[in-house]
Amino acid sequence: MDQKNKDLEKFLNFLSGKSKNTAPSDGDNVIKMSKKDPLNPKKYISLVVTLTVVFAIAIILFANVYIVKESEYAVVRQFGEVVKFERDPGLKMKVPFIQSVTTLPKNQMTYNISEEEINTKDKKRIIIDNYAVWRITDPKALISNAGTLTKAESRMEEFIYSVIRTELGQLKYDEIINDENSSRGSLNDRVTARVNELLLNDKYGIEVVDVRIRRTDLPAENEQSVFTRMVSERQSTAQLYLSEGDADKRRIEAQTDREVQEMLATANKEAALIQAEGEAEAAKIYNSSFSKDPEFYSLYRTLESYKKTVGEDTVIILPSTSPYAKVLSGYIE
Repeated sequence: MDQKNKDLEKFLNFLSGKSKNTAPSDGDNVIKMSKKDPLNPKKYISLVVTLTVVFAIAIILFANVYIVKESEYAVVRQFGEVVKFERDPGLKMKVPFIQSVTTLPKNQMTYNISEEEINTKDKKRIIIDNYAVWRITDPKALISNAGTLTKAESRMEEFIYSVIRTELGQLKYDEIINDENSSRGSLNDRVTARVNELLLNDKYGIEVVDVRIRRTDLPAENEQSVFTRMVSERQSTAQLYLSEGDADKRRIEAQTDREVQEMLATANKEAALIQAEGEAEAAKIYNSSFSKDPEFYSLYRTLESYKKTVGEDTVIILPSTSPYAKVLSGYIE
């Protein structure tokens, strides 16, 4: 029991802050509970208060430390007014309870613009669907003049629609939808430059990198009529091509017939000349040959006449004293 009393005394002395470094005497073996000093709660209260203050200061410090990321701007506002903005990434500090931090994206963003209906130069209605690639160049100007990122995008959309409506209002419908003769390339550049001018004048702190027309379409109530007209135009074009083809065909056939007639006339003329020359040459030869023996020539001419006058069914009645009959009968003097 004595050892247990000693241990209890040590524990109580430790709690009361009266821990003894010297060993207890023999007279202190018995501890009288009635002589123990009471616990002092003030020490514990001060300790708790100190820890609470330290913890609160740490929370306040950590709450007023902010991180700027590589892909963000950090805009610091004091009582609603922009006092600075951070571009460089890292760990930053702000004044507690007075300043607040707003982050804005630093990278390029894509904004899908609502479909709108416009009128072309030839009074045709079309629906334009486009998008814009843009970025923030001055966060302080954006917060000061636009207020929020959503409002800045709304103003940008209004400018883009206004500029596109003006530009397409100067073009005909075929110039917009025809891929071969489309002016969209230069149109996109003009729209981008003009929208940036408007944004710069109003100091919204943003820049449009590119504006592109994604799709052009017709209102639903006009699609069928336009389709019918397009079919009619294509049929008229096809008929025009057929008429031109027939005209070319007739022209080529007439020219070919004329050339054939000219060639045949030339050939007949040359053939007649050659034939006449041949007949003249033959007559010349005949005359030369027959002049050498007139009797033979007379006989030859007689025989030639027989070839034309005497056939299989020919009946000739001649006097017996006729030279012609004598020749046919084989009598020759």
